[in-house]
Amino acid sequence: MNKQDVTIYDVAREAKVSMATVSRVVNGNNNVRKETRDRVMEVIKRLHYQPNAVAQGLASKRTTTVGLIVPDLTNLYFAELSKGIDDIAVLYKYNIIISSVENRLMKEDAVIQGLLNKQVDGVIYMSNKLSEEAAEAFKRTDTPVVLAGTVSDNLEFPSANIDYKKADTEALNLLLNDGKKKLALIVGDKEAPINRNHRIPAFEKFVADNELEGCVIFDNIKDYSDGYNLYPELAKKGINGAIITKDVSSVGLLNSALDRGAKVPEDFEIVTASATQIASVVRPALTTIKQPLYDLGAVAMRMLTKLMNDEGLEDKHIVLPYELIKKQSTLNK
Repeated sequence: MNKQDVTIYDVAREAKVSMATVSRVVNGNNNVRKETRDRVMEVIKRLHYQPNAVAQGLASKRTTTVGLIVPDLTNLYFAELSKGIDDIAVLYKYNIIISSVENRLMKEDAVIQGLLNKQVDGVIYMSNKLSEEAAEAFKRTDTPVVLAGTVSDNLEFPSANIDYKKADTEALNLLLNDGKKKLALIVGDKEAPINRNHRIPAFEKFVADNELEGCVIFDNIKDYSDGYNLYPELAKKGINGAIITKDVSSVGLLNSALDRGAKVPEDFEIVTASATQIASVVRPALTTIKQPLYDLGAVAMRMLTKLMNDEGLEDKHIVLPYELIKKQSTLNK
């Protein structure tokens, strides 16, 4: 008999017990006599029986699966976050079901409900922001939810992030110390909580505190072409230093500046705020606010394991350290 063909019925028949008894042994139920447990375990090993995870879940009311909601499977930022999540999930013997909400015809809450219908034990949500429909969908379930690298106005959901205000302020100080006084903050969506509540206030406070003039904020810069097409407008305004939140847009901005004869970093400096691999493979390499993406994912998954096991959290909102990595797109290397 192939081990793939072995069923719980076969084990019960060989061990001369009921299928319920086999199920109790497999799921660690202590309400089985030792001699019976030993006999069942001997048959399981001899027949190479592999319990079905779904069947185990039905018996224990747990599926040992975690739902991972990702906006863009091709985005390196979320890919690196996911690696940390996956490694901790493997460590704690959880399987991951990935659901992408990018380019979906159905609404996000329907995607989330479809994932919850799979009876996942917990959910990790990754996005630039927690949408209202996602928040409402999560409020309607008892399934634990953790946000990874995601800022939300709603502090109900546990999260793992960095101190974005502090990181951006340090980067702005770097640009100012290099003599760059006309600065720009370039974001994807200025209404996203990470920008509205953290990055934009930090930028505005820095500009006011240092009495700088001609500094600007641009939003809706989300891909390579957006970054590339933006540089002429920056040059027209005399902007000589910029923080940009998306690495792929940073590369577009860098290439556009170089194509138009600007010297980087002498004439124009760039700091990118994601620090995925793309920032280090371009030349000149980009100075980055390095977020510990792997660690953010790993910490978020560890938080979720605690919630799924009813252990509780000492701190619902974990803030991890970041680094400002100075490379070739700024003078102060």
